[in-house]
Amino acid sequence: MLFLVAALLLLGVVLGTVAHAPLSFSVVAGVVIAVWLAVFAFRERHGRRRSTPAR
Repeated sequence: MLFLVAALLLLGVVLGTVAHAPLSFSVVAGVVIAVWLAVFAFRERHGRRRSTPAR
């Protein structure tokens, strides 16, 4: 529960910061984060398939 409260507080701070940042900066930051998450998801999915032993 405490983790959820902390996550919502952090989300509020980030959204408040984005509201005051220029639109171009917000778009670039969003694209960078999206690419980072996509690469992370691809590596996790690919790594799990490779490390699974054959039966």
